[in-house]
Amino acid sequence: MASGSTRYIRYILFACFSLAALYFLTSSSIPTPQLPGSGNWGSTPITKPPTPASAPGIPPPIGSSGTDAQASKTPNNAGGLPPPTSPGERMNATFVTLARNSDIWEIAKSIRQVEDRFNRKYHYDWVFLNDKPFDDEFKKLTTSLVSGKTHYGAIPKEHWSFPDFIDQEKAKAVREDMAQRKIIYGDSISYRHMCRYESGFFFRHDLMNQFEWYWRVEPSIELYCDVDYDAFKYMKENGKKYSFVLSLYEYVETIPTLWDSVKNFTKKYPEHIAQGNSMGFLSDDDGKTYNHCHFWSNFEIGNLDWLRSKAYIDYFESLDHDGGFFYERWGDAPVHSIAAALLLKKEEIHFFNDIAYYHVPFTHCPTGEQTRLDLKCHCNPKDNFDWKGYSCTTRYFDINGITKPEGYEKEQ
Repeated sequence: MASGSTRYIRYILFACFSLAALYFLTSSSIPTPQLPGSGNWGSTPITKPPTPASAPGIPPPIGSSGTDAQASKTPNNAGGLPPPTSPGERMNATFVTLARNSDIWEIAKSIRQVEDRFNRKYHYDWVFLNDKPFDDEFKKLTTSLVSGKTHYGAIPKEHWSFPDFIDQEKAKAVREDMAQRKIIYGDSISYRHMCRYESGFFFRHDLMNQFEWYWRVEPSIELYCDVDYDAFKYMKENGKKYSFVLSLYEYVETIPTLWDSVKNFTKKYPEHIAQGNSMGFLSDDDGKTYNHCHFWSNFEIGNLDWLRSKAYIDYFESLDHDGGFFYERWGDAPVHSIAAALLLKKEEIHFFNDIAYYHVPFTHCPTGEQTRLDLKCHCNPKDNFDWKGYSCTTRYFDINGITKPEGYEKEQ
């Protein structure tokens, strides 16, 4: 009995001691450190006196100690973001887009790509062209997205219809035949009007006549890298008149007689053929046959005065009257490309390696890891089309004697 009482008193003493210890710990006046920015929104973060290496205005060398924020910066961020608006002279230039009202959300994506990667710093104008009047929704949305002025134009009917010299029954038979052979856009009338318009008329629209330079933008494109310089200014200062980012072979079935028409033009207008041109890009036998290479014209930065020149107008009208836009399915890409290759000197055509671009289904991702890092690119170099077998970009480098970018072998 005595031993039981002793055990009971021992339990009571242990409980009292535990309660006393708990009270002491919970009422302690020792402060608990608070991380900057946590808990209390109005609290002042804990700071430490700056060392010479982290003093205001003197960033620490890469790899050295400093504040946590400084140490976490990558080399690409060392200079900070570019200014919201680039200083300096602007070129007399515009973006130009051929679109329908139904393209509104696809073109909205494209505008954001161009604005975020380039035009937010330069505020160039944007011309929209349509064979039908643009509706208010299209105008309201695109105006809100473009940092420059927007212009909306209707395409004259004579530029978006069958010309008088076209036999429409013959043209219809061609479309039906191409549909049976499943040639892409082979049965489309509107596609043919578009190709003819882009080949010979967009640069003569009243809205375009005020400009000297253009950058063509299509719906649903992507720009994968920052463009931190004025591409229009680069073209002018370096004597360039036409540029591209992707090149490839054209579908043979769509242009069976195009080269015959080109040769007829060169015989009739030999004075328009430039010395030191890019025939080697187009032909493997000095012009006897066409190898079908062309610059993919859904991306172009070019000189409008060249397109409005007598040489180009004579070229377009010669091809137009041969009827291949309707009796076959000539695209504006080979038409523009052949003109640039023959009517311009080699050095007047430029390849923009640093303007990363996507238009279904092809990607141009800049070759060179450091280039991609410097330009904050988000494209996968494995998707780069430049050095694949169906690309013609190697030809451009070869005929111009340009060394291919380091690392291109890994992308073949």
